[in-house]
Amino acid sequence: MNLIHEPLYPSRRSAVLADNLVATSQPLAAQAGLSMLARGGNAVDAALAAAIALTVVEPTGNGLGSDAFCILWDGTRLHGLNASGRAPQAWVPERFAGLPEIPFRGWESVTVPGAVSAWVELSQAFGRLDFATLFEPAIGYAEEGFLVSPIVAERWRRDAELLKEQPGYAEAFMPGGRSPAAGERFRHPAQAETLRQIAESRGEAFYRGALAEKIAAFAAAQGAALTLKDLADHRADWCGTIHQRFDDIELHEIPPNGQGIAALMALGILNHTPLRDEGPDSPLAFHYQWEAMKLALRDAEAYVADLAHMQEVSVEALLEPAYLARRAAEISATQAQDFASGAPKQGGTVYLSTADAGGMMVSFIQSNYAGFGSGVVVPGTGIHLQNRGAGFTLQKGHPNRVGPGKRPFHTIIPGFLMKDGAPLMSFGVMGGPIQAQGHLQMTLRTQLWGQDVQSAADAPRWRVTSGKGVACEDTMAPQTLERLRGLGHEITLESPDGAFGFGGAQLIHRLPGGGYAAGSDPRKDGQAVGF
Repeated sequence: MNLIHEPLYPSRRSAVLADNLVATSQPLAAQAGLSMLARGGNAVDAALAAAIALTVVEPTGNGLGSDAFCILWDGTRLHGLNASGRAPQAWVPERFAGLPEIPFRGWESVTVPGAVSAWVELSQAFGRLDFATLFEPAIGYAEEGFLVSPIVAERWRRDAELLKEQPGYAEAFMPGGRSPAAGERFRHPAQAETLRQIAESRGEAFYRGALAEKIAAFAAAQGAALTLKDLADHRADWCGTIHQRFDDIELHEIPPNGQGIAALMALGILNHTPLRDEGPDSPLAFHYQWEAMKLALRDAEAYVADLAHMQEVSVEALLEPAYLARRAAEISATQAQDFASGAPKQGGTVYLSTADAGGMMVSFIQSNYAGFGSGVVVPGTGIHLQNRGAGFTLQKGHPNRVGPGKRPFHTIIPGFLMKDGAPLMSFGVMGGPIQAQGHLQMTLRTQLWGQDVQSAADAPRWRVTSGKGVACEDTMAPQTLERLRGLGHEITLESPDGAFGFGGAQLIHRLPGGGYAAGSDPRKDGQAVGF
């Protein structure tokens, strides 16, 4: 990796080099994490303090009603945690009879929130500081207020127009009848009190105590399905990781129900293409990545679900080298294609990364799914609930069909790179369907093409859509776009995350001589900080 930041792309940022690092999408959260390291905490303490603070200072992407996933290197081995929630027990398919799909907003999109359980599990297993200490920055921001950052303010404005009629939303997030503007101070004392209760009870209040009772009572009053028992039955699972090799590195992802497997499949497919002969921004480099990603995503849409329900097509079948070689053979060097799913067997998110001088590295992500999620806010608590239920399908026979106690297909995924059995890079790209695609782009830019972490974050991004469609940032070279259109790609242009569609990358790369390099995405308000 070249640490000399060459201004290849439009950003004034350089990689941040230090022995202890935090990279997040919001500066106040990054500082919250760094303060834990300064107090003698480790990378897990820093990650959790940053994650908890993000529920206050970036409510547009996450909250107390979010889900979470984590991959971490503890200094000796790699761990994976799935803290995504499950469907209420009342969510039998018949509940949604007559609907074309699961509702995207409101109570009928709400699954059990899992983020709080992730904080508890990670702190108990690996944290060094007292659990309540991790909440201090977030409680301060909620009680005393914080100045709303520009990109968060714009997202807040857009979401408020869509969600102002949802139960509890306007009361909690539209003081004076509108969303706060950039630079305005926003206070949320109800959330401060909720955070205290979670901190003091180590999460018990949220799943089995007073807060759980408030959530369940509000659900019952609204005719929703979520019950006290649904909350009490929740558990986070240590699930390990799945991985794919590319040359001398391994990309690790959380197993399904997440979409991380799509990044692994695309990387495995690219093993069998001439990608290595191309430069990072050549037309054919983009072409091969787009075609591999389309193949992987078509399979993910068809086969990926709650791991317990992937009965016909297994993870092993989707990652089987011979199968990925067959999928690679479908790629043409001269023509874009609209791929169908294969036959492996017949039959608005926040991301953060931390690392410490002791060698611990954390890749952590939590999300409401779409901005403020369902838009439902439990009165007097600051708990706004995710809309992860919208990740289910109603299609009969599909492994991801909605069902009681089942986890939906998830878009949020943390990434981690290993090399020769040692940790290399903790990273992620928040932002719905861009995430697996962003993992592929960050992996190849930093490892195949040797770009530093900030350049990789700065580079023009893309995401494949449907058919032959690809959305590209308008900073991509016009001659490159012209060549790709000539191959048959149907390209639409967007300004860099003007539609919040290209995500926000945070990366921490371990350096050969010790210490780390961190990059933070200029498409977000955040920063990488360290000492």
